[in-house]
Amino acid sequence: MDRVASSVDNGLIESFRSTMQRELLDRTIWDSRAQLMSPVFEWIDGFYNPRRRHTSPGDLSPAEFEALHTAAEIAA
Repeated sequence: MDRVASSVDNGLIESFRSTMQRELLDRTIWDSRAQLMSPVFEWIDGFYNPRRRHTSPGDLSPAEFEALHTAAEIAA
């Protein structure tokens, strides 16, 4: 992911956009971009990042994963 136009980088953002499309954008008709900004931020910061479980870190939410690593670093 350190190169511009990396296929890995494209795959990650495509997966994210697909999830956002399915879980947020397709459920409501939006009149403008301005009307959409707040719900997108709330979805990313309030659900996708802290609570939604992801398969790559062992079915943990990002917040749970970070808490485990922070606790391990403090213990070390």
